[in-house]
Amino acid sequence: MSNKSSLPITLRQVTKRYGSAYALDHIDLDIRSGEFLTLLGPSGSGKTTLLTVLAGFTRPDSGSLKFGDTEVICTPPQKRDVGMVFQNYALFPHMTVAGNVAFPLKLRGVSANEVARRVEHALEMVRLGGYGERGVHQLSGGQCQRVALARAMVFEPRIMLMDEPLSALDKQLREHMQIELRQLHDKLGMTTVYVTHDQREALTMSDRIAVINGGRIVQLDTPRGLYDRPANRFVAEFIGESSFVPVTIQEGAVRFDGAALMTPAHPGRDGPRLLMLRPERLKILGNSGNAGLNTLNAKVVSTVYQGDSSLVQAALTDGKLISVRGAPGSHVGNACPRVGDNITLGLSVEDTFLLPEEAAQ
Repeated sequence: MSNKSSLPITLRQVTKRYGSAYALDHIDLDIRSGEFLTLLGPSGSGKTTLLTVLAGFTRPDSGSLKFGDTEVICTPPQKRDVGMVFQNYALFPHMTVAGNVAFPLKLRGVSANEVARRVEHALEMVRLGGYGERGVHQLSGGQCQRVALARAMVFEPRIMLMDEPLSALDKQLREHMQIELRQLHDKLGMTTVYVTHDQREALTMSDRIAVINGGRIVQLDTPRGLYDRPANRFVAEFIGESSFVPVTIQEGAVRFDGAALMTPAHPGRDGPRLLMLRPERLKILGNSGNAGLNTLNAKVVSTVYQGDSSLVQAALTDGKLISVRGAPGSHVGNACPRVGDNITLGLSVEDTFLLPEEAAQ
């Protein structure tokens, strides 16, 4: 593909209302050149509206949108030089694979010889070399997705926008295509904005993730930063599995069930807080090896074998139900505990994370 440099994207106070409801509520966002940024959120959060603002399909009520140093808030979609991959692929059923991929080049008046060269190269990039004369109806879902991607990148845009392009695929193919898309992004270096409501997909593919709720960006961070240090309870619940245990800070110490818990940093001022527990970060302990860990006493309520892991649900001494996940054979004695067993759970100091104060109110 081309050596065109990618472009950064800058949004300032971008706002879109429908009646009295904000679809986008004064969005500020800086997307780095060459970055793979995912917009993640539940249905109705505003993520797709934000993507359509970037594409030019939705005109915001106010705000600024720049691609590089160029203001594009009033620029029509066809003049924004962005590639777009849609949820339903939007392929032309009456055209061949090559015809679909060539379409944006013909709109731009590219010569026939150059069209043929670039279409062939784009299909090679998505591992569909030799498929040019096939009809769209002859392709699988994964192949249709690749054709849509080839069409979006054949005119060598510096920005790529993707609206849940893998949602129609089955789980195994979807996970395979996540890796392929990320590898292709790394090879081409285009600034990519990707919309999904699938948190695992976002964690797998992104350099950074913008979590959106109610038309606002509630946290912008790396996948690890979001997962390990969520800004609030909404993010903690939306990214991965979590249990939340009420604790109290007294004189600089975190206390639960009469015992003090060690934390990686000073917990802050006295008052109620919520301790976030990730199921895979908890360990069922034996009679030794507890040094350096925070411990919680619990009773097993249920156990579920799930192939690659076992899920244990346990009740803490205050009755709060939490989950513990481990690989088969990772529990004490290589056996999953039985319902009714009293167990001790270990949590490393680094994983003892308290949500901000407002989450406990």
